[in-house]
Amino acid sequence: MRVLGIESSCDETGIALYDTERGLVAHALYSQVKLHAEYGGVVPELASRDHIRKTLPLIEQALNNAQLKRCDIDAVAYTAGPGLVGALLVGASIGKSIAWALGVPALAINHMEGHLLSPLLEDQAPDFPFISLLVSGGHTLLVDVQGVGQYELLGESIDDAVGEAFDKTAKMLGLSYPGGPALAALAEKGRPDIYSFPRPMTNRPGLDFSFSGLKTFSMNTWLNSGQSAQDKADIALAFQTAAVETLAIKCTRALKQVGRNKLVVAGGVSANIALRQRLDALKGITVYYPRPAFCSDNGAMIAFAGAMRKAAFSKQQTSNFSVRPRWPLDQLDPP
Repeated sequence: MRVLGIESSCDETGIALYDTERGLVAHALYSQVKLHAEYGGVVPELASRDHIRKTLPLIEQALNNAQLKRCDIDAVAYTAGPGLVGALLVGASIGKSIAWALGVPALAINHMEGHLLSPLLEDQAPDFPFISLLVSGGHTLLVDVQGVGQYELLGESIDDAVGEAFDKTAKMLGLSYPGGPALAALAEKGRPDIYSFPRPMTNRPGLDFSFSGLKTFSMNTWLNSGQSAQDKADIALAFQTAAVETLAIKCTRALKQVGRNKLVVAGGVSANIALRQRLDALKGITVYYPRPAFCSDNGAMIAFAGAMRKAAFSKQQTSNFSVRPRWPLDQLDPP
């Protein structure tokens, strides 16, 4: 079975073709970073318009790269949420239209489920069950994963997601957009032990996160510093160290609580080198990541999730469609 995947939840147009026998046969991605850079963040209306311009040409590009035709597609998977409603509607309408024209199933995929399953695309893929840490600009989640569609939410951020805190702290320091990678690069020039930042909500039981206070602590430290280039690097390092250590503490707690020894880390922040080094140092735990190209939003994870859902679920979806800007993992249809 060949599944066409369409990802358009935010500021990247991702297209991919996944073959259940051959694996991933093609993927194409267009990033809108340059489009939004002058505004310092994503402008939803501009994002939607750019998806309209880019989606169909990228589909043709992926088909040509895979040496396939549209009639070779057996199912279409599209991101139905969470995300920007206008951007989601572009992918949903195009995906549904192609599926209707070809007479094949259309599969509405949860964006975070796509991230959660993306490490299974790798050669060294984990077996179920495992704990998943999903870290992105919009989400920080700890999930106990029993199988496809079998998810128990263990903890989440009660305010800013960790990726959002990275971006906002970077903007406060005057770094370029996107802020997270820029802050991580600056942190490499920082001096350790110059500043000690708090590890929020680690001194109390539970698996929820809070990064808003850490962002504010960073801002106050910056305002009270000499605001030199070295101060900026030192604060970037202190922030990143605190955020990474907080994630590591909560992951360790979740693994022990549920009794797992496998951790899957996905989402845009999973590309952070300091986070990977810290989690790889956990004793008795095997950690799995997607390749760097699949940490950010991409069509491959949507095509793959669509293929796995088609195989695992008997329920057929109707020709009607809707998108869900907010769509928690624990509200997905059961198997």
